[in-house]
Amino acid sequence: MADWISVVLLGLIEGITEFLPVSSTGHLLLAEHWLGHRSELFNVVIQTGAVLAVLAVFAGRAKDLVLGWSRPENRDYLLKLAAAFVITAIGGLALKKAGLKLPKDPAPIAWATLIGGVAFVGAERWLRGRRTIVDVSWTIALAIGAAQLIAVAFPGSSRSGTTILVALLLGLARPAAVEFSFLLGIPTLLAAGAKETLDALKDKTPHEPWSLILLATAVAAVTAFVVVRWLLGYVRGHTFTPFGWYRIAVGAAILLFVK
Repeated sequence: MADWISVVLLGLIEGITEFLPVSSTGHLLLAEHWLGHRSELFNVVIQTGAVLAVLAVFAGRAKDLVLGWSRPENRDYLLKLAAAFVITAIGGLALKKAGLKLPKDPAPIAWATLIGGVAFVGAERWLRGRRTIVDVSWTIALAIGAAQLIAVAFPGSSRSGTTILVALLLGLARPAAVEFSFLLGIPTLLAAGAKETLDALKDKTPHEPWSLILLATAVAAVTAFVVVRWLLGYVRGHTFTPFGWYRIAVGAAILLFVK
């Protein structure tokens, strides 16, 4: 298979799975079993394509938050986003300095994907009939920031998955949980992509040609735009239970087929 076809397929997978609570890392690992292994730089940078899609989808909301900074509710929301990001940034740098890297053994990623699926199924059953809130409290915001570190420490757990799950368990309504998680993902993933790029340029780490990385990033952006718009409509009237069962299946598939 031509290299450009492989990276287009990986870009499609990244765009579909980055903001769905299903673990993009787990899917890319499973895909690379057949499409060939890619560098850590490739896997991190193509996430920025998905971020651009979220920026496009939430352009109106982001504009309102920034230009309406003087309104107390907007200022409060932005401060909560900033605090959650700071927790993730400081914790992520600490984990990176401690030598944390993507596991070479696929088993931990598979188990994180599978366990996260079980958690979603169990959480949705527990939440059935319970009242939810639409305003993000400081407790929820800080907990979501800490939840992102779970995804850093345990690849396969899914950044969007852990943040949404924590928000739901703390009583936040699904649409509000998705919005905060996605908006928080913008600075988080952009910062991760920038750092990985700078490190690769500084250390001259071997990686794919930039043309292929940018191609996959563009494909991920277009795909993620469609997926994010669909998910925002989906969560207004559906639970995350199907994603939980899907994660269980993907985790099992990695354990069975990826060695």
